[in-house]
Amino acid sequence: MLVVGLGLLLTFLPRYGLSAIAHNFLLFNFSTQWALVLQGLLHHFHHGQVHLDLHNLLTAEFAAVTVLISVGAILGRTSPCQLLVVATCEVPVYLATELAIVTHLGVLDVGGTITIHIFSCYFGLGVSKALFGAAQRPVHPKETPTHRSDLLSLVGTLILWVFWPSFVAVLCQPGDAQHRAILNTLLAMSASAVTTMVASSLLERDGKLSPGHLQNGSLAGGVAIGVVADMAMPPVAALALGSLSAVACVLGFRFLTPLLARKLAIQDQCGIHNLHGLPGILGAVASTMVILLASKDTSRQALCQTAGLAVAIGSSLLAGLLTSAALRLPCLAQPPEQLCFDDSLYFKIQDQTESPGPGSTAKEEALALKDQV
Repeated sequence: MLVVGLGLLLTFLPRYGLSAIAHNFLLFNFSTQWALVLQGLLHHFHHGQVHLDLHNLLTAEFAAVTVLISVGAILGRTSPCQLLVVATCEVPVYLATELAIVTHLGVLDVGGTITIHIFSCYFGLGVSKALFGAAQRPVHPKETPTHRSDLLSLVGTLILWVFWPSFVAVLCQPGDAQHRAILNTLLAMSASAVTTMVASSLLERDGKLSPGHLQNGSLAGGVAIGVVADMAMPPVAALALGSLSAVACVLGFRFLTPLLARKLAIQDQCGIHNLHGLPGILGAVASTMVILLASKDTSRQALCQTAGLAVAIGSSLLAGLLTSAALRLPCLAQPPEQLCFDDSLYFKIQDQTESPGPGSTAKEEALALKDQV
């Protein structure tokens, strides 16, 4: 799901496909190992030995998910070394925040809507805002997707869509709770897929679909439903939440992303705020409503859900802003603007003339890279 599905989803940049998949693969493995080490050290501190089981591995992979989502905000404009620094800083903060939200606050979030999606989104936006400064950057000539890159990205979406229910339900209690999580997730994602197609066509004057909307909006239901997936709720509620999350995602791509870039100079390369932030907040709000409607004695749990949302947003933003300071170290060379979004910076390309920078030759790019190193 993460290596293939998410890797292909990131190939919408036509000249950065090799780098997107390879860096995604690198970060997944590094972050998983780093999370296992941290969990082992914590367990050794309390019990005098290192413990490793399937639950530890799943928790480590969830930590890796947060990193993979966060770096989507800065995809193409950062070096592999910078991405590894992001992972090094984010994983321990995620583990600490997840412990505080789930264990100490008692927040119910079986699918990671708050602990994974919201946390990773605002961590990534915090890094992006502080790293790239207050100036709005013009659209890079290599950012525009092509038919082929959009097709590969859509294949990644389909892989993620198919496996998402298992991602949400894997840590549920076996039995009814796990069954509900799978069914609710499938209903929500099915609704978000249909709603995305309708909403995208309605927003375009010629009624055509936007590939970017379809690649992201179809997954929005899975993000939103995670926090309430194992709760007893009518099927129509899961369908409604999936539809609302898709609308929020599509409208975010159409209106909110340009507004944030123009007013706050926030760069969000993959639109993680639209896929993970907005649907995540919608799901967190839905969880408080479902809990309050369950019985009269659930007001405390509803407050815990709200507190968990605030902790996730606050801690991730602060940690992201602080992490960006480490990314500016002189030893972490950031790619020059003319070589951003280009595989030739990191890979041996058969035909270097296929990826020249604007107004430059392949030889000039190689010289520029040499100077940068």
